[in-house]
Amino acid sequence: MSNVTRLRHALPMSPEINKTIVDLGSVIANAVNVAKAAGLPKGLIVSLLNGHAQVQTNIMVS
Repeated sequence: MSNVTRLRHALPMSPEINKTIVDLGSVIANAVNVAKAAGLPKGLIVSLLNGHAQVQTNIMVS
């Protein structure tokens, strides 16, 4: 895992990275709000996000 970078240790981050992180957070929050409004159970939302995070983690460390 020597190719994994912790963002807080790579400071200062560029304005582009900061904007991308803020945008990503907003998109995720909006998607969760839409899913809640559609009546998806909160447990399903959490499990979907967790599953996606697991897949992405596996991709990054492979």
